Amino acid sequence: MSDTAPVVEDTKKTSAKEEWSDMAKTAIIAVIIALIIRTFVFEPFNIPSSSMRPTLLVGDYLFVSKYEYGYSRHSFPFGVGGFDGRIMGKMPERGDVIVFKLPSNTSVDYIKRVVALPGDTVQVIGGRLYINDERVEREVVGLKDYVGDRGGNVKVQHYIETLPGGVMHDIFEVSDTERLDNTEKYRVPDGHVFAMGDNRDNSMDSRVLDHVGYIPVENIVGRAERLFFSTNGKARIYEIWKWPFSIRYNRLFDAVGPVKPVADKKGA
Repeated sequence: MSDTAPVVEDTKKTSAKEEWSDMAKTAIIAVIIALIIRTFVFEPFNIPSSSMRPTLLVGDYLFVSKYEYGYSRHSFPFGVGGFDGRIMGKMPERGDVIVFKLPSNTSVDYIKRVVALPGDTVQVIGGRLYINDERVEREVVGLKDYVGDRGGNVKVQHYIETLPGGVMHDIFEVSDTERLDNTEKYRVPDGHVFAMGDNRDNSMDSRVLDHVGYIPVENIVGRAERLFFSTNGKARIYEIWKWPFSIRYNRLFDAVGPVKPVADKKGA
């Protein structure tokens, strides 16, 4: 019996080592899979400010598709792609909500709505958006109010705006006489897009050339697709015990994209 006891003990030690080794391998594989999904398929983001109200609220968490526009070095963690420009994919369309690296500081992610494409002209006159010298139509919805990022009540006018091509989306305007309600005429360069926040008078966007300006297509991380979580700010995503009282249930799994016109199928 004494001769066999050490053999049993060695077997147990070997088995424990194998279990730890298997667990480590599983964890490494899981991390690799997560990195692949984050790099090439979807990446999660959260909304920290009210610049995209009413479409996106502070406390929204959403998935951004990485494959729609193809890939650039900014598609990879820490921008380690090692190449310039974009490969595969397509150009954004007017109305798409995009996450992009801030041109003036690529360590910062911004989220805005594309309103103009390469070659387009853009200007805001008296609070009204003009694209290629044509005024963009908007329809009054009504007065709204919300709690601002720094506290206090903010009163706004709610409109539905229709971009060229028929894409519709919601916007907020405090008034038509705010700081960015009268601008120069911009011409979007090749390889760039022009984006604005839906909360027009509370958004730092392409209208501010020395901060955001024209957005290089290679700076685009992806297109905002769908919310997967939303909290009113009284619970962080890891505070599960607070979820029942803070989740915005009516926003879960909402699509982010604009309402696009239905194609006329007659004669198709």
